[in-house]
Amino acid sequence: QVQLVESGGGLVQAGGSLRLSCAASGTIVSINNMGWYRQAPGRQRELVAIITRARGTNYAESVKGRFTISRDNAKNTIYLQMNSLKPEDAAFYYCNAWVKSNSGNFYTEYWGQGTQVTVSS
Repeated sequence: QVQLVESGGGLVQAGGSLRLSCAASGTIVSINNMGWYRQAPGRQRELVAIITRARGTNYAESVKGRFTISRDNAKNTIYLQMNSLKPEDAAFYYCNAWVKSNSGNFYTEYWGQGTQVTVSS
């Protein structure tokens, strides 16, 4: 009933930039926290950044100062601006959101399909 649609992944050279987008659609009443996660080959999935409905943010130490998460509540969309990309940033990036899809006070967690980010050295 609720879907997260991601876009913006691709291949960039080290030092380059990329901007990811994730739009939530469906029978949405409200969205609370949203975030980005990533998983590289042979590695566990890790949190990259989260953003609250009031736009409070938290970042993994490895991306602080280089990545910026933002959201447009009117569009039910979040973004991840990635600058100064490093080879170790290469991974499959997933969008995450807690969504209320009815008139109750219950939020359900949803995940996007993921988008590939490749960084060449």
